[in-house]
Amino acid sequence: MFNALRVYCILFLFASLLLYSQSEFNLKLNEKEYYEIPGLNVMVFDDFYPEGHQGGVSIIQFGNRILANGDLRLEAIAGQWSPVPKVNNRTVDKENETISVQLEFPDPQKNNAGFNPINYPDLELKYTIRTFPVGQSIKVIVDLDKPLPEEWAGKVGFNIEIFPGAYFGEHFLMDSETGIFPRQANGPVYKDDEGNVHSTPLASGKTFVAAPGDSFKEIKIESMGNNLDLYDGRDFHNNGWYVLHSSISAGVTENAVEWIISPTINTGWRYEPVVQVSQVGYHPDQLKMAVIELDNLTENLQPVKLIKIENDKEIIVKETASPVLWGSFLRYKYVQFDFSEIKAPGIYKVIYGSSSSNEFQIKEDIFTQSVWQPTIEYFLPVQMCHMRINDRYKVWHGLCHMDDARMAPLNHTHFDGYKQGSSTLTKYEPGEHIDGLNIGGWHDAGDYDLRVESQAGTVYKLCLAYELFGDNLDQTSIDQKTRIVEIHIPDGKPDILQQVEHGVLTIVGGYEALGRLYRGIICPELRQYVLLGDGAAMTDNLVYRENGIDSVLKHKLPPDDRWVFTEENPGRELYVAGALAFAGKTLQSYNPELAQKCLSISKEIYEKSPAELKHKLPVAAELFLATSDKVYEDLLMENAELIKSNFGNYFLSIGRVTAKMNNPEFTQTIRESVQQYLSQVEEQEKDNPYGVPYRPYIWGAGWGIQEAGVRHLMLHIGFPDIFPSEYAFNALNFVLGCHPGINTSSFVSGVGVNSLTVAYGVNRDEWSYIPGGVGSGTALIRPDFPELKVWPYFWQQTEYVVGGGATDFMILAMAADHLFNNPTK
Repeated sequence: MFNALRVYCILFLFASLLLYSQSEFNLKLNEKEYYEIPGLNVMVFDDFYPEGHQGGVSIIQFGNRILANGDLRLEAIAGQWSPVPKVNNRTVDKENETISVQLEFPDPQKNNAGFNPINYPDLELKYTIRTFPVGQSIKVIVDLDKPLPEEWAGKVGFNIEIFPGAYFGEHFLMDSETGIFPRQANGPVYKDDEGNVHSTPLASGKTFVAAPGDSFKEIKIESMGNNLDLYDGRDFHNNGWYVLHSSISAGVTENAVEWIISPTINTGWRYEPVVQVSQVGYHPDQLKMAVIELDNLTENLQPVKLIKIENDKEIIVKETASPVLWGSFLRYKYVQFDFSEIKAPGIYKVIYGSSSSNEFQIKEDIFTQSVWQPTIEYFLPVQMCHMRINDRYKVWHGLCHMDDARMAPLNHTHFDGYKQGSSTLTKYEPGEHIDGLNIGGWHDAGDYDLRVESQAGTVYKLCLAYELFGDNLDQTSIDQKTRIVEIHIPDGKPDILQQVEHGVLTIVGGYEALGRLYRGIICPELRQYVLLGDGAAMTDNLVYRENGIDSVLKHKLPPDDRWVFTEENPGRELYVAGALAFAGKTLQSYNPELAQKCLSISKEIYEKSPAELKHKLPVAAELFLATSDKVYEDLLMENAELIKSNFGNYFLSIGRVTAKMNNPEFTQTIRESVQQYLSQVEEQEKDNPYGVPYRPYIWGAGWGIQEAGVRHLMLHIGFPDIFPSEYAFNALNFVLGCHPGINTSSFVSGVGVNSLTVAYGVNRDEWSYIPGGVGSGTALIRPDFPELKVWPYFWQQTEYVVGGGATDFMILAMAADHLFNNPTK
């Protein structure tokens, strides 16, 4: 009896320990309100960005986001402009480890309104999504407030999207059937009796397993009710993902959808250390700080070594046996490794434990060639509108948009956010062609539109680069008469000045044609807007005339010409006026006639603007710099305190203005402002290990960090005894690879050892890149996951833009070359 009792007690204790051990590694809600065990995170509506394949129920498995957008949709394959719900209340019950989210269709803020307006169908639908852990699985339940209308039953359903880049060529199981995830959309698709096109599921059943047998990708999803249908979302949308869909039957409300999602679990998994350095390298005199990103469960730190690579050996040139933990940021712990004292030229790498950075160089001419140059040699030429862009054997795009432009309709909200009010604000009627708009400008990102602020911003930054560094690089032929650009064929003219001229031509041309600035020029139809490839294919280049006939094809001309929008926006007009003033100064010797037009238009906008003086003074500063007119100088002097209280409007000009005025009283007021701002920057720098003002957002932070870097550079150049250079060059290092996340690629395509060579440009469907284009950068999957995927359709991670990004990067890289090698200039 005693022995039997003892055995029973031992078995009971063992069983209890086993249950405790298992429960210890069950999915649990953490303090950030998502489910977690080592190697697995399940987020539930921390994000809501469905058009960007981000949000809803999402799963990160072994550091890779593989499932996203778990939510009800009105169609099995939803696209960017498909109806999305409004998110109402999100409730987290920590005691029961349940997350409940209430949602509804339509969303009144997006229903034919706002940016990217959506045309919702006549359907009112309220529902709740509930999630809770079941051991190491997650259960998802959808409850409707009332049954679906009969015509919507079997159409509305719960979707979850599977990231294609993780599963190309992998197998799947659907019940007992097998299949493979195709690299390209293979269909089949079919038309119904009403002419609507539908996709055929890749598979249907109750239990789905992706990548069976793969210990890092396998995931099982079971439906307790309706079938699971696996679709290829790329059947209708090039940027689509694979979609797992369960339609909702008629008459149901509670448990209308019930799934159990079971990812592969390995509770011993830990995030491998990532050593982050510049993919380009460093100047000998530069601050050199490697950042090492560690799993948050890391307890014991490993030694850090700087290795110099020579012909026949590797030498340890610096070693820290006991590195100091910087602290926590996002979901990781961080160590910094400062090797600024190492100045000897050579090839190096940083090693932490068994993890290594990429190899990088230290040398004096590190920024002299093949860093900022690709932006001016490739990216800006490729983005040029109203031109044909030749590149040796290649044509990046043909002569485009020569039929620009027709006046936009009244009271119209465009799907890309442009709005035309109740008047055209010009002498032109809606639909009327306007001569003089088919010249100059750069396509914005992959959208082919011309935003006036993007044109002005690019002009301004190019003028700033030329004024600061006077670089006369000539690698491109640009002929405005023949409308032909030849990349890598010099024409005896500075490329930067030619690009400034090209940007000014669209702004001045628009002003002269309309009698005011345009807001933007963009295609009228969605089919045109989503064009991938050659911009010359967007229109026929023939000006639309009612009943006009194509002389070649002999058919009626289509109304495919882009629309031009106008607006009353004093702030934007003044922003453009400031850029025109700077361009007037920059182009004075290169194109005097155009320079004079720039100055005249800038003055006219400035004088007519109804804006408050505090908003007009930045333009007065640029006009003073361009003309030396004492009227502007006196105005600035009289309003020194107003400038001080609105200091953020003057970062790029105040050092130049202060130096030119050379007034002790004015200078002292400004120096006080610079010192106050430096204190703010020093506090921001403490928030993260990268030494930049980094506020993670759903969109990549690279552009904002570069913009801040240029601001800090200008304050350093203007006030070097107050504002140090390190904040500007921290931003440069961030863009070049020292940034959060496992993907340490340079955001600048084709620049550095590793860079974005699959990016969101006009050629994104080719899975390629444009050299010198700068992507938006590492994005945030809320609340704490930094992500930079190899995927060409993520505008929030890898999109190229003009008016920021690329030109800001140019300035920072040029500054590094000039300031480190010519410190007295």
